[in-house]
Amino acid sequence: MSKTRRAAREAGRADRAITHGAAEHRHHPLARAAGQAAEIADQPPLIALSAATTLIGLATRRPDLVRGGLRMLTSHAVATGLKTLVKHRVDRTRPKKALADGKHRFERGESHDHDMNSFPSGHLAGAVAVSAAAAHEIDGTAGPATLATVAVAAAQAPAGNHYLSDMLAGAAIGWLSEALVGALFTAAEPVIERALGRIAPADEPVADVH
Repeated sequence: MSKTRRAAREAGRADRAITHGAAEHRHHPLARAAGQAAEIADQPPLIALSAATTLIGLATRRPDLVRGGLRMLTSHAVATGLKTLVKHRVDRTRPKKALADGKHRFERGESHDHDMNSFPSGHLAGAVAVSAAAAHEIDGTAGPATLATVAVAAAQAPAGNHYLSDMLAGAAIGWLSEALVGALFTAAEPVIERALGRIAPADEPVADVH
């Protein structure tokens, strides 16, 4: 066995050992409460938050909120598409299922069973994409968005939802998705600025947030 494969196998064992150790406490009230709170990063809440940001921006004539909300929605959509593409090609047992059955699978597959869709973490993919988009476009959101994302990540292993590697992969997908959308927004900057110029009050120029 090569050193690379040996290192990968050891990393996988450590990943499972750490996650299973944390998930042993999944029935504790604090772990259950944290897991429930982390559902704020599920798809419907993130879509609702992004849409609400856009609508509030339109209602208050705040171009930064409109732009931020649209970038959040787009980044989330891209992240959701990418993580779904991976989930439908990889079968991995969720930690709480593996602990209950004593069996763990991590291999190529196309199961649509929720208990076999641990990899990657869709919650982290969406949370990273949306928080990064907000931080880029809306002043004052970077700190709270980062803290919320860290809280979502911290709840996953104790709740038995995801392995550490699931979360790293999900975060990478979220970051990549937001970077792609950011590049798209930069390329479309003239069009976006003209559109936002119609939203801003006549006596207030559109602020350049870049």
